[in-house]
Amino acid sequence: MRALARLVSGHRSAWAVLGGTLVAVALLFALLPSGGDDAFPPSGLPDDSQAAEVTALLDEFPSSDTTVGIVVWSRGGAALSDADVASVSARAEALAALSTTPQAVRPQVSDDGAAALVAVPLAAADVDADLSGVAGELRAAASEGLPDDLSAYLTGPVGFQDDVSNSFAGADFRLLLVTVVVVAVLLIVTYRSPVLWIVPLAVVGVADGLAGRVVAALAEPLGVTVDASISGILSVLVFGAGTNYALLLVARYREELLRDDDRHRAMRTAVMSAGPAIAASGGTVALSLATLVLASLAGNRALGVACALGVVVAVVFALVVLPAALVVCGRGLFWPFVPRASAPGSPGADEPHHHAARKQGAWERLGRGVQRRPVVVSVAAVAGLGVLCLGLGGYAVGLSQTDQLLGDPDSVTAQRIVDDSFSAGLTSQTTVLVPSAAAADAVAVAEGVDGVDSATVGEAASGLTRVDVQLAAEPESDDAFVVVQALRDAYAGAGGAVSDALVGGSDATAYDERTAAQADLRLIAPIILAVVFAVLALLLRSLIAPVLLIASVLATFAASLGASTWLFQHVLGFPALDTAVTLYAFLFLVALGVDYNIFLTTRAREERERHGTREGMVRALASTGAVITSAGVLLAAVFAVLGVLPVVALTQVGVVVCIGVLLDTLVVRTVLVPALVFLTGDAFWWPSRRRGQPQADQRPTPEPSAVASAATKASR
Repeated sequence: MRALARLVSGHRSAWAVLGGTLVAVALLFALLPSGGDDAFPPSGLPDDSQAAEVTALLDEFPSSDTTVGIVVWSRGGAALSDADVASVSARAEALAALSTTPQAVRPQVSDDGAAALVAVPLAAADVDADLSGVAGELRAAASEGLPDDLSAYLTGPVGFQDDVSNSFAGADFRLLLVTVVVVAVLLIVTYRSPVLWIVPLAVVGVADGLAGRVVAALAEPLGVTVDASISGILSVLVFGAGTNYALLLVARYREELLRDDDRHRAMRTAVMSAGPAIAASGGTVALSLATLVLASLAGNRALGVACALGVVVAVVFALVVLPAALVVCGRGLFWPFVPRASAPGSPGADEPHHHAARKQGAWERLGRGVQRRPVVVSVAAVAGLGVLCLGLGGYAVGLSQTDQLLGDPDSVTAQRIVDDSFSAGLTSQTTVLVPSAAAADAVAVAEGVDGVDSATVGEAASGLTRVDVQLAAEPESDDAFVVVQALRDAYAGAGGAVSDALVGGSDATAYDERTAAQADLRLIAPIILAVVFAVLALLLRSLIAPVLLIASVLATFAASLGASTWLFQHVLGFPALDTAVTLYAFLFLVALGVDYNIFLTTRAREERERHGTREGMVRALASTGAVITSAGVLLAAVFAVLGVLPVVALTQVGVVVCIGVLLDTLVVRTVLVPALVFLTGDAFWWPSRRRGQPQADQRPTPEPSAVASAATKASR
């Protein structure tokens, strides 16, 4: 770190670093691909899941390149007139002209007469090549010349995929714009300077753009697919983490400027002091994200690879580019509150914490208040987190297809009409593959399972026959998953050739995704905790501190998940959490939550060498309280920006992480961790010991009034 500090803070080397960075970034932007995000990627199921096996085997069938668009007509619940039915028939003929099998395009009128429906078989290759264009043609053909108040809606696989894609249309720009505005406002408020915020924001913005290019270039060689949702999370993470690291470095740099009139020397000290904490924090986040490469779901692996690379880029820019840029710009960057060093020999000039104590007196008062009553503070903080954990009583995972998008897109509106007037499972597809000799038995078994509306024998290939099963439940709902598992159990227990049947299709795929996501959480969570423990143990040279810090972060995670669950179900109207939310929230809250504890405890360890464990924690809290709180509020706001996208999963991730970061910043790191240090004393750092016992540590800790009086005299 010493060599890096010299490089980025030197009179000439700082300019060289900036120049080299500009050239390197320009070349990388010119040479690396920009990447084309897939808004609706494949499921990425493990190959041994039944749904994945069915999908692979269906490639041998004649209809393997077929998908379907389902068009629904409705008057908002009123009965269709004869003119409406005639118009629907005419529209069905127009839709048939767009289908691969025109003879199959036949309108159906519901038993209650309130809706009509037609299924349009399409070539999957055509849909994949131009999803928006195909969906637009279907909507135009279905809506042309309709009577007044009769509306057409597109749903089914094509309609739902198009709505998901539309939800991400322009998402990168919206997300980036809102993120930049939020970060800029919070930096201006934090720094109280109309100039200073520009440099960190510009550095982090370039890091974000470069991270996107690097991820796009490495995605294919690493065998991952980066979709629009992963790109959104990547951008938010790079901005949030990068700005956090910038806040920590700038705060330490400003502190050094208050006692050193040479800005180059001040930056060198700041990098040497804050650099290890930033590197350790970024390393913890990157390593935690990298554990996702062990996940079974391809989407989780892609998120881990993309975000780990993004965090590494953010750390490099925070430790290399930002210090050089700050040094080159000079002290005037802090205008109008330009930090000036005290004259040699003036009161407080040799006291490293004189200015920090005076400027952050509120944080020192808070620290001493916690020091006086650590038991009461600990019990109150834990009790408060425990109350929030009560929300976990309503914890549920799994959203139906119509619950996955915010608002009322066509596919969601159409599915509700189908639920009311037809069979809810009409728009989904469950496929059973069975040895051809047992096809009739497979139909009989399926018809005997509760929740199955119908089962019909379809085409055959390679010794297997396809049985198309229609469920009564809403697509991708809990009821549909129960039927899928019941089908699999029924076939497994049937005996003979029919026991080799495989159940796949859209509902089975969603069910296997949920099962795989739960398995990933059980696998990844302990590994993340082990990684965090190892990093903390090496950084703090303690075995007790990592245990207490991880316990505090786990409490934060449970409390934020409980509070979010209650909020989702009673305020926002989400019936459950999306499949991926728990794992993503755990990952980000544990990794990012430990960040703030690293910032605090590394400073406390530094202060401990001069002032002892308890006094060192008070001084660490006084020195870092404002900047860490600013960083936490900023990170929470940045993750909340995910709510601008109309995708429930991203909104939920943003809300859970936002609540968790605020709890960690304002409660856990502010009062609970200091209270635990005050309770455990030197045992917090066991087995490491202080290198010396300064004379100052032999004196009793002064009362707050004495400290305030001394600070007042020194300021005079």
